[in-house]
This record gives sequence, C-alpha cells and structure tokens, in this order.
Amino acid sequence: MSFPLLTVTAAVPAVGAILTAAVPAARRTAAKWLALFVSLATLVLAAVVFVRFEPGGERYQLTESHSWIKDFGVRYELGVDGIGVALIALTALLIPFIILAGWHDADPLETSSKRWRPTQGFFALILMVEAMVILSFEATDVFLFYILFEAMLIPMYFLIGGFGDRAHTGSDENAAAQRSYAAVKFLLYNLVGGLIMLAAVIGLYVVAGNFSLTEIAEARANGSLEMATSTERWLFLGFFFAFAVKAPLWPLHTWLPNAMGEATAPVAVLITAVVDKVGTFAMLRFCLGLFPEASKWATPAIVVLALISIVYGALLAVGQRDIKRLVAYASISHFGFIILGIFAMTTQGQSGATLYMVNHGISTAALMLVAGFLISRRGSRLIADYGGVQRVAPVLAGTFLIGGLATLSLPGLAPFVSEFLVLVGTYARYPVAGVIATTGIVLAALYTLVLYQRTMTGPVKEEVRDLPDLRVRELAVVVPLIAVLIFLGVFPKPLTDVVNPAVQHTMSDVQQKDPSPEVEAAK
Repeated sequence: MSFPLLTVTAAVPAVGAILTAAVPAARRTAAKWLALFVSLATLVLAAVVFVRFEPGGERYQLTESHSWIKDFGVRYELGVDGIGVALIALTALLIPFIILAGWHDADPLETSSKRWRPTQGFFALILMVEAMVILSFEATDVFLFYILFEAMLIPMYFLIGGFGDRAHTGSDENAAAQRSYAAVKFLLYNLVGGLIMLAAVIGLYVVAGNFSLTEIAEARANGSLEMATSTERWLFLGFFFAFAVKAPLWPLHTWLPNAMGEATAPVAVLITAVVDKVGTFAMLRFCLGLFPEASKWATPAIVVLALISIVYGALLAVGQRDIKRLVAYASISHFGFIILGIFAMTTQGQSGATLYMVNHGISTAALMLVAGFLISRRGSRLIADYGGVQRVAPVLAGTFLIGGLATLSLPGLAPFVSEFLVLVGTYARYPVAGVIATTGIVLAALYTLVLYQRTMTGPVKEEVRDLPDLRVRELAVVVPLIAVLIFLGVFPKPLTDVVNPAVQHTMSDVQQKDPSPEVEAAK
C-alpha cells in the first residue's frame, strides 16, 4: 500500500487539535506553541502534496479508497485535482498566520460574570476546522464530503459564539447576546442548506446506486447511468443551494456580516478565507461534475445572482461604519466574482475563479488581520473613531494600505490576475454581464480608499495618539502574506500550471468550449 499522504495531511491537524485540547489549563502558552507547530507540520505536508501532484497526469491523484459503510455503498475515497491542491495549499498556508494573529485572543479574560476563556479550546477548534476543510477538498465520495461539510459547522459555531471580538461598544451582556445571535444565525443558515443537500445526496444514491464521484462520472460518460432531466435539475438545486449558503451568494449571504463582525479577526479570516471556499470549490467539483446539463440550464439565473452579489456587496461596503463589516460585505462582492467566473463556462473564467479563491483568501487575510491589530489597540471597530494613524504607526498603516490595494485588485498584486481572467472569461460568453461586473472594481476602489483615508490620514485623533506600531509577532503575520500577494501578482504561473488542467476537465464535464473570438474581416 502506498503512503496515505492525503489522509496524513488531514489527520495531523485533527490529532493536533486533540493534543492541544488536552494540555493542562495552566500551560496555555505550551498549547499555543503546540498548535503553531502542528499547523506548520501540516503546511509542510501540504507542500509535499503540491510538489507530488503532476498537472499533466491523471485527473485525481494520490488517491485512497477503502470500504466504509458497505451496505450503503459509502467509501472512504480521497483524491485531489489541481483545484483541490491549490485550496489545500491556501488552507495550510493561512492557518499558522491565523494562530499567530490570535495568540492572545483567547487568553484568560475576567468579566463581570467571572467567566474565563479556555485558551486551549480556541486553538484546538482552529486545528479541527483545518482538518475538516482539508479533508473536504480531498473527498471524492459524496457522502464523506457531506459529513465534513456539516461537521465543520460545529467548531465554527463555538469559535464565533464563544470567542467574540473584545472591541465591542456595548455592555458585556450585549456583546454576549450579539455573539450568540451571530453564531446561531451562522449555524441555522448552513444547517438548512445542509439538510436540503442531504435530501439531494439521498436522491443521487437512489439514481446512481453509489456515492463515488469518479464512478458516477464514468457511468454517465459511458451511458450506463441515465438521469432524467427533471431529476438532474432538482438534485442540482439541492446541492447548489447548500453551496450558495456557504459561499455566500445573494440573497443567502446575510449571516456573513454578523459572523465576521462578532468574531475575532483571525476567526473572521477563518470563515471567509478558508471555510467559505468549500462552497465555491464544491460548485466546481460536484455541481458541474455531477449535473452538467442542469448546470448549463441554471447558468443564466446564477449569473444574475452573482452580478447582484458583486454590486450589492460593494455598495453596502461603501456605506459601512464598522471596519470588519466593511470587509465582510467586500467579501460578498468578491464571492460574486468567483461564482460568476465558475458559471461563465469558459476556461479563462473558471481558471480566474479558482485563482480568485486563493488570492482572495490571502488578500482578505492580510487586510483583516491588520485591521484586527488596529482594532485591538484602539478597542473600537468604528471607522469614525480613527484618524491620522499613519503618523503614529506608519508600518501598520502601510501594510493596511497594501492589503486594501490587493482587495481592489491593483495590478501587480495577486487578485488582479484572477479578477482580470474572470472578467475576460465572462465577457467572452456574456458581454453584458462582463460590463456590469466591472462596476464592482470601481466600487471596490471607492470603499477601500475611503476606508484608508478616514482611518489613516488627516489629523491625529487624541485616542490614537499613543497607538504602538506593529510588533515582531504581528510583522511575522503580515509580511509573508504581503510577499505572497506580490509574488503571485507578478508570477502566477506556479498556480496556473496546476489549476488549468483541472479546469479543462471541468469544461469537458459540461461539454463546453470557449467561444470563438469575433474577428472583423479585413476590408
């Protein structure tokens, strides 16, 4: 038996979570270092997966397959394509920075109710989420994926509700109520989506007789599995609804601003940069892979919803007074771009969408974590409470600016490449949609630059006059993220080489070819 590299890559953070949670209460610093070490070990394993993956080889590589629930045809099946490899690398890259950024977020905190924060639990939950997300990117059994899709909600619920942002303007009781509301809303939205998906998963088993993604795809290709058009469309809608909630796509997005606003900055990054990517990834792997005809049937409606997300999210970001909610609405707009690229049904669009998943994760992490450092110093999330920060903390202001410029897709930074490909790919098939989507770029420049102007420039407010600049630990978080943004903005080839063959397979699944360019005949 070959070495189960994919299983080990997911098992290391899972085992690390158990060990971290078991560290005695008095040894919270040891728990932090253990969690950081485990996340770095996972990053090394993810790098090995990335290196061992052969872009020109089989579609699913490093595969593992074992019988699990034999009577129902459920197997423990793993395999990665280029899209999964890229997102595993993103997840493993971000978790060490999330842990470093949240180093003191769960330290013992005595409030009026005399409640203490379990430090070990905070870092154990982060590692558990990492394990489930990585395994979901590897799963090629639909039932196994569903289990992971739902199970990751539990640790996220406790991270949002139990470890909220300390920079809350209200009383302790009001802050706890807001955290509880955000956590329950997150859980309910995603559970409803998951239950609808469960009905679709059962329906798929009734039609196909198994849960194996590869076997179902082969059966459809050779004609041994015939699915009625109406059945395929209903199953597609069941899967897509769950993924659209997770993504999040308008109008199923309303849980995200609450969750990101009430969570700590590192947990907010975990939500939007890591967990939400499972939704968009699953659209490519399962919606397009299992239901190609229904995907094409639903494309016009999904393109419209994606355009609404782009414009609506950006407009609400412009009007925000809360820094973290601004980043949340900006993310809704960016997820609109990702979904638009997926359902443009072009090579450029889907390659851009996959790159966007990676680049959005890195740029949002950079911006949100620096914003979290700023908020922790001042104790407020309100934009109006800041001003002149660049004069007292120039490094903090500079890194905040770079994160913001990446968010608006400035040329030379990684998101520009992916956004450009999405727009080009969309315009090739849907010119009107491509033109409308460009308004999101203009609005992104508006909310990003206005945010920087109101917080970092102008007269120095008295409350920020003694704000310290970034410390060594904080620089260790931000500088590598900025370096990756610049590297991938200038040289995205390492990612595109891995992603493009997988996109070609997806285009083959839906039997789509890129539109031929219209060239005016020479006179």
